[in-house]
Amino acid sequence: MPQGGIEDGEEPKLAAIRELREETGIASAEIIAEVPKWLTYDFPPPVKTKVNRLWGGEWHGQAQKWFLMQLRDDDIEVNLATGEADPEFAEWKWASPEEVVEEAIDYKRPTYEEVMRTFKPYFQGSAISAKCKSAKW
Repeated sequence: MPQGGIEDGEEPKLAAIRELREETGIASAEIIAEVPKWLTYDFPPPVKTKVNRLWGGEWHGQAQKWFLMQLRDDDIEVNLATGEADPEFAEWKWASPEEVVEEAIDYKRPTYEEVMRTFKPYFQGSAISAKCKSAKW
């Protein structure tokens, strides 16, 4: 579930496409759906402490805008070391919607459940890869 920040003045859809390319090398994906509202979650206290130390400031959680993308070319274009950004992932895999929810960290699980419910009409029994954009709040 690649995620990333939105740059000043950048539209969320364009940020999602940019972050996907930077983090995975995928340039052929097209947005086919989006969760219509921003979803939020609070950081649990230990995470909040760590995030505030790393990001600076007083952060309580995140607001995220989620997009479902379809890969138009073969997944051979996946390259986790694109050189556009420091690699954020060591490996990748396709996962079913159920796996995505099961593997989510506890405090993010309700958000992932809502995302999967929203995108369910687009799933046809195949594995998926979802993409979201995050904003600190």
